[in-house]
Amino acid sequence: MNRELVIDSNGTEVNIALLEDKTLVELNKEQNNNDFTVGDVFLGKVHKIMPGLNAAFVNVGYKKDAFLHYLDLGPQVLTMNNYVRLLIQGRGDKISYGKFKQEPDIEKTGKITKVLSPGQEILVQIAKEPISTKGPRISTEISFPGRYLVLLPFSDKISISQKIRGNEERGRLKRLIKSIRPENYGVIVRTVAENKKVAELDADLRDLVSKWEKISAKLPNLKAPQKVLSELDRTSAILRDLLNESFNSIYVNDPSLYEEIKSFISQIAPDKVDILKLYKGREAIFEQFNIEKQIRNSFGKNVTIKSGVYLIIEHTEALHVIDVNSGHRVNKDNSQEQNALATNMEAATEIARQLRLRDMGGIIVIDFIDMRDVRNRKTLFTHLVNEMAKDRAKHSILPPSKFGLIQITRQRVRPEMNVEVVEKCPVCNGTGQIKSSISVIDDIENNLEYLVRDQNESHLTLAVHPFIFAFLTQGFFSKRWKWYLEFKRWVKVKPMSNYQLLEYHFFDKNQDEIKQ
Repeated sequence: MNRELVIDSNGTEVNIALLEDKTLVELNKEQNNNDFTVGDVFLGKVHKIMPGLNAAFVNVGYKKDAFLHYLDLGPQVLTMNNYVRLLIQGRGDKISYGKFKQEPDIEKTGKITKVLSPGQEILVQIAKEPISTKGPRISTEISFPGRYLVLLPFSDKISISQKIRGNEERGRLKRLIKSIRPENYGVIVRTVAENKKVAELDADLRDLVSKWEKISAKLPNLKAPQKVLSELDRTSAILRDLLNESFNSIYVNDPSLYEEIKSFISQIAPDKVDILKLYKGREAIFEQFNIEKQIRNSFGKNVTIKSGVYLIIEHTEALHVIDVNSGHRVNKDNSQEQNALATNMEAATEIARQLRLRDMGGIIVIDFIDMRDVRNRKTLFTHLVNEMAKDRAKHSILPPSKFGLIQITRQRVRPEMNVEVVEKCPVCNGTGQIKSSISVIDDIENNLEYLVRDQNESHLTLAVHPFIFAFLTQGFFSKRWKWYLEFKRWVKVKPMSNYQLLEYHFFDKNQDEIKQ
């Protein structure tokens, strides 16, 4: 399989596209100012205990408290809490991590009130990023993923990836890890560690141990809530998890990011440095690799496959529903059952791709075209399972129900990828009527007054159509100067030729849009 990674950096965010045989299968967006990424470690403070939920809300510095369930505490949470408490009290010089006494594992059916108390400072890791109106989901079972291994502080288990099938290789890896593992650390051996030499595994292990030692060194000087350690950025994490012999090329259009990636690859896979290329073309990098067109064709409510088969994808608060339609695909030489099987097989391949591409999580219900033959339903189910095997996210697939529905649960740790391909008219918002230009100026001034006086925003930028820009800025005593005298704020006004006449948006100092 030909795999390519195309990275588009545009200042405020990095867009990462994974291509398999020139087909877009994964799309990731990484905001440069995202402070709550999966894997980040925080020193948090317990804000509220909820006995009814057997959970706690923890302040980690986000606008909404993070959610911590009892089942996410980890068996050695008592040991972790004791260790953190001693370090915060400044008694780190008297602690030897390797000989630190471990407490008994907590009961799986225990109560959170016996483990945590309001105001307690605890070390936590982001397990799920903030999604919609929810704050982050966190865990006290800290883990550090590396290229070949995952390190677990305050654990003694050694686990081997189930995808490594050979008993001899599994035994070899277990013996190697036992010989190099420091005291009080557990290790999970990843699939890519298969057939690797002890020197490579040892180097990876030492790097992960150093991360935990950095956390231990920082804790005495920190006050909750505060970030203690950042996970790798999204680009590096994808390279760490995916980079293998099947990668042919990595293209990036930003020189500084190119140097960062080159340095990272030289550490984890020196033999792969040559596949990294700096894109210098005049055309946008996503246009050059036909990614922009694939994005336009792959997102939205209706997704059409080349043969004419199309999917209708609906999103609700509780679940996602996908309906399969044959469109104009009909083979007159085949029976209805054969046509239904062919359509469903093609749709299953595209559905597996869509789940990866949109990073859809939670419950997904698929309504395939009805088939009466049990063997055909089994063939479809097997095909879908094989296609979903390419997906790195944890998932579970149920066989077709008596109604012909297939249900999938898929792990969700980040907000779903959504690219709007159909828009309401930004001027009339779908009503067919627009405000007068004077009314829009009044709206702008009312919003400006609210942002300055109530929200105390500074360094505001107002983006408007060029005609409105001219109205606001031209003349010796322009509207903008009147705003400056009234609000004591200089508002930067920016003309946007791609805006509709009466469209406008406010942005803060980080160039993030301020939602009204």
